[in-house]
Amino acid sequence: QVQLVESGGTLVQPGGSLRLSCAASGFTISSAAMAWYRQAPGKEREAVAVISPGASTWYPDSVKGRFTISRDNAKNTVYLQMNRLKPEDTAVYYCNTASGGGTWGQGTQVTVSS
Repeated sequence: QVQLVESGGTLVQPGGSLRLSCAASGFTISSAAMAWYRQAPGKEREAVAVISPGASTWYPDSVKGRFTISRDNAKNTVYLQMNRLKPEDTAVYYCNTASGGGTWGQGTQVTVSS
């Protein structure tokens, strides 16, 4: 059974940092392009980071230079390091394959507020 479990979200002040984790089970991430997505209230889900099996990465301009995606194939886990957080980064964060075709987890809430 494929499962993705996100964790690490919390309330953080603007300018702060967080690291999110996504533990995968039921499949091996090493051969998959993986991604982090987010969905803010009233908005559509959007991709914020993608990492290929060869560790190439992609970010939209909104997070480029602030977010870093990485993977630990031995732990079957994907990470998202988020720095210089802004209130507009507030959202539920999810991980999935880059195609978005995997099983969606429950997500982890990130709230950026003073």
